[in-house]
Amino acid sequence: MGMTTTKADLVNAVAQKTGLTQEETESAVNCLFESIIDSLKTRKRIEIRGFGSFNIRHKSLRQARNPRTGEKVVVAEKEVPTFKISKEFKCAVTESLRAD
Repeated sequence: MGMTTTKADLVNAVAQKTGLTQEETESAVNCLFESIIDSLKTRKRIEIRGFGSFNIRHKSLRQARNPRTGEKVVVAEKEVPTFKISKEFKCAVTESLRAD
């Protein structure tokens, strides 16, 4: 644990595998992220086979507690982006982790 892959790391990995320049790869990665965000803003579901799906989920009005004071607070209803991992993705990662 403790290691983090950054967007720059992803750009470097894709650039090495594709032979594209860093600038071309960064532009493509940024375009992908912007497209996902734009689709979610218009409430469109995004499904990437073998990876997972992005969606907007409605969270209802609820009561919660302030952890510092213990006081009850009302959390307003809201819409939140969610990601559900695909079965193939999950299996690939868990099998790899077991092999270590």
